[in-house]
Amino acid sequence: MELNKRTILWIVFSVSLVVLWNDWMVANGKQSMFSLTPPPPAVTAPVAKAPVSTVPAAAAVAGAAALPGEAPAVQAFKPEIITITTDVIKADIDTAGGVIKRLELLQFRDKLDKTKNQVLFDVKPTGVYVAQTGLISNTGAALPNHNTGFVAKPGPRATNGNSEVQLVLEAEQGGVKLTKTYTFKKGDYLIGVRHDVANLGAAAIAPSLYMQLLHHGNEPEGESWFNASYTGPTLYTTTKHYEKLQFEDIEKGKAEHTTKSDNGWIAISQHYFVSAFLPQDKAQRDIYTKKVDANLYAVGNLIPLGPIAPGATLSNEARLYSGPQDENKLETIAPGLELVKDYGMLTIIAKPIFWVMDQINKVLGNWGWTIIALTVLIKLLFFPLSAASYKSMAKMKMVTPKMQAIREKYKGDPAKMNQATMELYKTEKINPLGGCLPILVQMPVFIALYWVLNSSAEMRGAPWVGWIQDLTAPDPYYILPVLYAISMFITTKLNPQPADPAQAKMMLWMPLIFSVMFFFFPAGLVLYWVVNNILSIAQQWVITKNFESGKTK
Repeated sequence: MELNKRTILWIVFSVSLVVLWNDWMVANGKQSMFSLTPPPPAVTAPVAKAPVSTVPAAAAVAGAAALPGEAPAVQAFKPEIITITTDVIKADIDTAGGVIKRLELLQFRDKLDKTKNQVLFDVKPTGVYVAQTGLISNTGAALPNHNTGFVAKPGPRATNGNSEVQLVLEAEQGGVKLTKTYTFKKGDYLIGVRHDVANLGAAAIAPSLYMQLLHHGNEPEGESWFNASYTGPTLYTTTKHYEKLQFEDIEKGKAEHTTKSDNGWIAISQHYFVSAFLPQDKAQRDIYTKKVDANLYAVGNLIPLGPIAPGATLSNEARLYSGPQDENKLETIAPGLELVKDYGMLTIIAKPIFWVMDQINKVLGNWGWTIIALTVLIKLLFFPLSAASYKSMAKMKMVTPKMQAIREKYKGDPAKMNQATMELYKTEKINPLGGCLPILVQMPVFIALYWVLNSSAEMRGAPWVGWIQDLTAPDPYYILPVLYAISMFITTKLNPQPADPAQAKMMLWMPLIFSVMFFFFPAGLVLYWVVNNILSIAQQWVITKNFESGKTK
């Protein structure tokens, strides 16, 4: 039976969409649709000892009213929220534990409410997301931790005209004084986190420092399967490189990951953004994940600080990045940190595509025009393949009357019909599948571009022209999907018409079906496909006209 190549092209296109769906499933920790058996159960990794990590209330010390002649009662600790503001972030630090409990990105809008800024760390009824640090004693004594009341030293709370601003917090507990110093720099999402541990007692101590991120296990708001992404704990070490974990596995105690290292980082990754603790390199640490409370999970580092003699002070420097997944920026901060920008299975294609787009955008200054320029470059790259394909289609269109005659002659004998058709192809030097190769080659590019658009914070909220104000969001007025449908309709008319009326009708309906699907795809991706179709139509029209006039053979 004769294979209609346009049907094959639509099948390839459909399969590509299925692959996109499967990539989304795998990226979100679900079993692949192509896996015949469920994956083997994960081995439970040993969990490093860490403190109970519920979000603290104020550590109040209740005191009764003082009687005459008695010492006054200890006053209850009153927590305070210190707000630090730079030009790019606004952070709320609670003196109860020195916890960063809210962090607002001033240059990024919320996905659902464009009147608000994007918020990363936050404590709200729908979920908790915070950064905590503290000390654990090797003797079991209580030391300053994320439940301890800290006192904030006076000082500026905004960068204003300065390049940086610091918040210094102090607390004493168990004969140990802990000084936390947060350093915020202008134009930077990287926060310095310094811990100075002073031994006020008479005996040596050997505490450990923990740095952990707590996050709820809820699904991200406003996500759909067309633009869904991974949200959860991630970590990196030089031994096992990038590891993605699932809240579901932590819940079940089945989160398998590296547990000891002297390098790397731990993070909470989400769509377009990441928060990562970056300890000192070459410092031994335990890496742990755990369920903290109902729908609350932790990923952290536990770092032994070594012995501290009486009267001595030991300092530890670390960093906390909390901001966009800017690939170029993340590469300069720590090895492997750029991997949180997850391109899926086609990273090997997606990373070069983004690099090319980044270079083009440096010249054009607009991501929409960058996508158009990229489309032209890809079209030029595949020009010989496309030309061969359109020549094959033009030949097919010219011999359509002969093919219809064969079908009429052998309509009762499929075997002879196929034999005669193959002989016609051989005589006319037609490759019936010649039009498939360009599409087959471009499909990985198409899918990789989807992941580039779906993962690049650089394009989040980036406008093109007029009604397109965010290339990573669907076209709000569906203009690009309609243009895509029109371009596909024209393409269908330029192609040879199927002899089968049912198949011909299907070919007319397919552009409409896929244009409806494109209503939900990022506008930048649809823009790529519309421009690609327009260029293809122009190339195919010229080649077809040359064939009809006898200028091309």
